[in-house]
Amino acid sequence: MTREPGSRGGLDERAVLLAAGLADLAVTTLGSGLGIVRGLLRRSDAAEMASEAERDLEARGRLVLDRYMSPPPAHLEVLARHVLARRTGDGG
Repeated sequence: MTREPGSRGGLDERAVLLAAGLADLAVTTLGSGLGIVRGLLRRSDAAEMASEAERDLEARGRLVLDRYMSPPPAHLEVLARHVLARRTGDGG
């Protein structure tokens, strides 16, 4: 299934090549990820790192939920509050 770099293969051949490339990328990424995890597990402060990572993930989750779950305040409502605050601050 080897061809010259400039030649175009059929659709089936291209799909197989893309799938093989994607599988190779996944295996390489998984392998390096496992190496990193093994190195982290050997550390003496692994429990502390895990709890810090958990806190970071909770904070990120909270930010995401705040960003997407609560609707932003209505623009005109914000302007009305500013006007009201100015009027009550000026006394009139």
